[in-house]
Amino acid sequence: MSPRYHMPRSVSEAVEILSSVPGALPIAGGTDIMVRMRPGVPGGGQDVPPALVSLRHIPELAAIEESDPGGALRIGAAVPLREVADNPTVKATLPALVEAIEVFGSPQIRNVATLGGNLGNASPAADSAPPLIAYGARVEITGPDSTRRVPVEEFLTGPGRTALAPGEIVTAVTVGPRPTGERSTYLRQGRVRMDVALVGLATRLATDGVTCVDIRLAAGAVGPTPLRLTAAESLLRGSRLDPDTVARAAARAEAEVSPITDIRASEGYRRHLIGVFLRRSIARLTDPVSPQEGSS
Repeated sequence: MSPRYHMPRSVSEAVEILSSVPGALPIAGGTDIMVRMRPGVPGGGQDVPPALVSLRHIPELAAIEESDPGGALRIGAAVPLREVADNPTVKATLPALVEAIEVFGSPQIRNVATLGGNLGNASPAADSAPPLIAYGARVEITGPDSTRRVPVEEFLTGPGRTALAPGEIVTAVTVGPRPTGERSTYLRQGRVRMDVALVGLATRLATDGVTCVDIRLAAGAVGPTPLRLTAAESLLRGSRLDPDTVARAAARAEAEVSPITDIRASEGYRRHLIGVFLRRSIARLTDPVSPQEGSS
């Protein structure tokens, strides 16, 4: 039986429907949920909800807003990834997120898939999650009684699981003002073009030219959820970024992750890639001639 389809025009109306229909699911781009609902594809036809609640006709979920020039950024949950990556402010301040979107699926998928949907799907390999964690982004959640904001790394609680309570929806992702002089990048490896990530690493770095002033490292596809590499961060923060220090940080990063072996890659290969990507990220972000749209 096909689910009922609702088209609310406000967040409150969407929340009301989700709260009143047990098992109802929100839908925006639908690039994941529609595949899961389709019979005849691997894993399809097993997850048909009683109702779908479209978020595509709610204006506040389809906007990218800056509090003031250089201020906090609010990205509506239903903004297509293509629009996120093409937004001038996002390009200028969140280059690692743009890099992640550019390797996400196909152009057709990016035209309809949304940032809120990519996070809400809660895949350990979600490409948008590591950059957002590195930037300290928060997920804005609205439910029947209130709106709350939680860090991205706390929103993702396990494969396919999030911090959403019944009746709640993701309404936006918020990112605070970016410090002057920071640089950031996202590196990932897949088997083939458009494959899910075998490993992804986002790095946000600020230096005084020689010493690491601040750094955030966030990895994807190497554990049940994307995660901060805090031990590697601690070693690098306040240290000179010489080859020996970076090599020791890479070894720490490899020890922090808990990847699995599956049809795409072995646990050992994924662990090795994290160290490789950390070294490459530091080299890229400390290269004065390397292009970086987000530097200021």
